[in-house]
Amino acid sequence: MLLKSTFVPLFTAIPARGHPGKLSVSSVRNAVAQRCPPTSRQNGSSNTTSLLLLHKLPPTSAYIHLPFCRKRCHYCDFPIIALGSSSSNPGDDKDDPRILNYLETLCREIKATKLDSSNRPPLETVFFGGGTPSLVPPRLVSSVLDALSYKFGVCSNAEISMEMDPGTFGEGKLKELMNLGVNRVSLGVQAFQEELLKACGRAHGVREVYEAVKIVKSCGVENWSMDLISSLPHQNLSIWEQSLQLTIQAQPTHVSVYDLQVEQETKFGVLYSPGEFPLPSENQSAEFYRVASRMLRDAGYDHYEISSYCKSGYRCKHNSIYWKNKPFYAFGLGSASYVDGVRFSRPRRLKEYMDYVQNLENGLTNCSEDDIFDAKDLAMDVIMLSLRTADGLDLKSFKEAFGDSHILSICEVYRPHVESGHVICLDGQGRTIAVNEFLSSFSNEFWRNEKLAYLRLSDPDGFLLSNELISLAFSAMAP
Repeated sequence: MLLKSTFVPLFTAIPARGHPGKLSVSSVRNAVAQRCPPTSRQNGSSNTTSLLLLHKLPPTSAYIHLPFCRKRCHYCDFPIIALGSSSSNPGDDKDDPRILNYLETLCREIKATKLDSSNRPPLETVFFGGGTPSLVPPRLVSSVLDALSYKFGVCSNAEISMEMDPGTFGEGKLKELMNLGVNRVSLGVQAFQEELLKACGRAHGVREVYEAVKIVKSCGVENWSMDLISSLPHQNLSIWEQSLQLTIQAQPTHVSVYDLQVEQETKFGVLYSPGEFPLPSENQSAEFYRVASRMLRDAGYDHYEISSYCKSGYRCKHNSIYWKNKPFYAFGLGSASYVDGVRFSRPRRLKEYMDYVQNLENGLTNCSEDDIFDAKDLAMDVIMLSLRTADGLDLKSFKEAFGDSHILSICEVYRPHVESGHVICLDGQGRTIAVNEFLSSFSNEFWRNEKLAYLRLSDPDGFLLSNELISLAFSAMAP
């Protein structure tokens, strides 16, 4: 189960691990009021399409929400269906009718999706998120892939990711999934301490973690990620360092680190208040983030997005679609798509979702005009998503799409943060521009001559202030 990143709640199943669910404009706006640690992204300079037109491109990615879990974790507020202990046997071949009925409805949604044009590129990424997708039998996963292939087409070399929890799959199931095309595994470890896993309400223990890692490696999965959660109850720096060290020893090609967010409608929301014992203080949480950044970078991982680290060549292609603000399909309970400039969330309750699919088949739509945003909204999304990434905000592309005035306003509001080192200025070759040179730019206007090409947040301290810094950029653009 994915724990949402500490900045923006990207996917109700992201996003982000990588799924899309809560990537609505309203959640983007509300996110700046939250506390959070950070991450990075690929810059947009390689895009020849204007930022104003990017969202009009046909999607080449699809997020699939498979909401089944053995039980609900204490921090989880995602739309899930708890199957109970009957789902615990990885070798059980019996099809749960709840899974069968849901998968049938999901495939109906895919097939009923309206396409503007038959000349659409095939899918380049597919992400099965949840929930715990590895609870779904491979033959039913195959039915979803078949539906996607029939409707959109799927590239032969597509990145097909699946979230998998320890204790929910064996070697046989994983090999079946790989034969279907699954070539990237996101392993929901969360912690390496038995007491922390129990405190979170996780359905697996440490023994299952090591077994899962062994299975992933023995099956030859080259591209795999491991999820960790920081700021858990009674977690201290020593425990956190141990989890990081054991993660590094396991040698995943990708690591996602999420800071615990206490949601009101969860068991943790009833038991705990953020920043109060037994939860770590905000200063302790910030130190957890700094330690993760240092240890993982020292181990050869690129900190390419606020919550994401990878070995060279192993950035998650699917999640990069989100950070680049490109369109994507989403299917299933509570998921949110971004197509033709509109972000649209499906119902979070199963009955309402089934009604939605029926309405879709009958030609009825439920897109709200409130979800359609203008150029200014788009500019704010670009700022927020870009500054979550290591590459930062591409000022040339931004200027071409939205004009000079916004860049000047953002540079002015960031001036003290450039001086403090929380915001870094880069030229077109990615070289750091000296603080004094940046400060003098307001008199000689060298930024207009494209000397200043990118703004990015420093790692880790700038990322730790990402909410505040992004909020400042939003305010600089206010009328």
